[in-house]
Amino acid sequence: MKQFSVNPIGRIRVRNEAMSLELDKQFIPALTALDGFSHLNVLWWFSDFDLKEARQTLQIPKPYKRSPEIMGIFSTRAPVRPNPIALSTAGILHIDHEKGIISLDYIDAFDNTPFLDIKPYTPSLDRVDTPGLPEWCRHWPQSVEQSGEFDWEKEFNF
Repeated sequence: MKQFSVNPIGRIRVRNEAMSLELDKQFIPALTALDGFSHLNVLWWFSDFDLKEARQTLQIPKPYKRSPEIMGIFSTRAPVRPNPIALSTAGILHIDHEKGIISLDYIDAFDNTPFLDIKPYTPSLDRVDTPGLPEWCRHWPQSVEQSGEFDWEKEFNF
């Protein structure tokens, strides 16, 4: 099978309550015309979980309180995966085109995490009006906005 090379385009910064994407200088021109979008899809690397053992994990025991006893890794958002790639939707607060910094409302990553790509969120391509969900997670929030108020601690077994 062909191997691929993936290179980060910048780092995620998490400092106290401030969260941002800091692009490497050569990628700053790619921010042109991003103004006006309210959200981004951020592809980032679960760098803290890029371990041989983690990449070989295909099933995990009951990660969520209401989930099946065993789940395949592709049915979870767990960081252990064959390729530790994460996807987060984040709200844009401000774009500094000169410095290449995008201030975000929230992202579920650690400081200094490498990110691989960003794409503008567009409802015509990213939104599903009536997604099907298994019974064990149907009670989860229906939007990113509602997730901030949801007590996620009651959902996980870790």
